[in-house]
Amino acid sequence: MDVPELLESASLLVPEETATENDITVRDIWDYLVHDEWEIALSLLEELGDARSLPLAFWEKLAEAAEQLRLERSAAWCHWRCSEIRHGVIRADLTLRPATEARRTTAISGAGVLRPMWDIGHLSPTGGRAVSIASLWVEDMPYLEPGGRATVRLVPLTPSHWTHLQPGQQIAMHEDRTVAGTAVILEVHHPATAMPAG
Repeated sequence: MDVPELLESASLLVPEETATENDITVRDIWDYLVHDEWEIALSLLEELGDARSLPLAFWEKLAEAAEQLRLERSAAWCHWRCSEIRHGVIRADLTLRPATEARRTTAISGAGVLRPMWDIGHLSPTGGRAVSIASLWVEDMPYLEPGGRATVRLVPLTPSHWTHLQPGQQIAMHEDRTVAGTAVILEVHHPATAMPAG
């Protein structure tokens, strides 16, 4: 499929009553498609997808369209949303330790590149700490500096490890044996349960 077909196909998966914060609806997007304003249409479809739960096929079509348009950040976000639907997502308030107190001295990418380990309360068979891995996306920021704080989205590598988490719980982020940051759980959504973006 080419870009217009992908965007048209994705738009057909959006319920007619869905609207963005600025009251843009799928009907408005059709106007952009008619005038070959594909990047605008893609951006608005992403907003509509963030406003409500939409099927995996919606995000897959947007990801393919973004790739064809060579919009790397947009493609990464759409692929990320596919991962959230497949593996679940945990939203949390993360605070990184300052560079003077932690091994990390550089900012982390906000675009889902980092896959740190997390102490989420599990123990190993020998009674020691067991960690679980989850990819990390920083909401509304391209990167997060040491000592910084942001709302993040975590996609677990093994979703079954994360089912016990509840809002309000604190977990620790590790890139090595030391604690790189702490996060307080805001929301937990299990696999195949899409959710709005923050």
